[in-house]
Amino acid sequence: QVQLVESGGTLVQPGGSLRLSCAASGFTTDYYAIGWFRQAPGKEREGVSCVSKRYGHTNYADSVKGRFTISRNNANNTVFLQMTSLKPEDTAVYYCATHYTGGGCSLRSLQYDFWGQGTQVTVSS
Repeated sequence: QVQLVESGGTLVQPGGSLRLSCAASGFTTDYYAIGWFRQAPGKEREGVSCVSKRYGHTNYADSVKGRFTISRNNANNTVFLQMTSLKPEDTAVYYCATHYTGGGCSLRSLQYDFWGQGTQVTVSS
């Protein structure tokens, strides 16, 4: 059974930085990707970034390019989302999710099969 557990969400001031973690377990193959999504109240879920485990291909939403960096530690199946220059509009519940892939990764939530429970990020002074 695939399981994903997010951590690291908290309250941070505008301009600050934060690192989220996604601990993944239960995979029987390396051909999968981990994606980060976020959902603010009253808004649709948005794909933020993703990375494929086997090849390290990455993808970013335009809204976070240059500010967020996704990375992976294959030794312990953990994916990180380093967020810098945070803005109030980054406030949301952040989820990690996974889909099987032979190469790259998607930012479309419908392609993802398993989801974590989410972690709250609040950017406010």
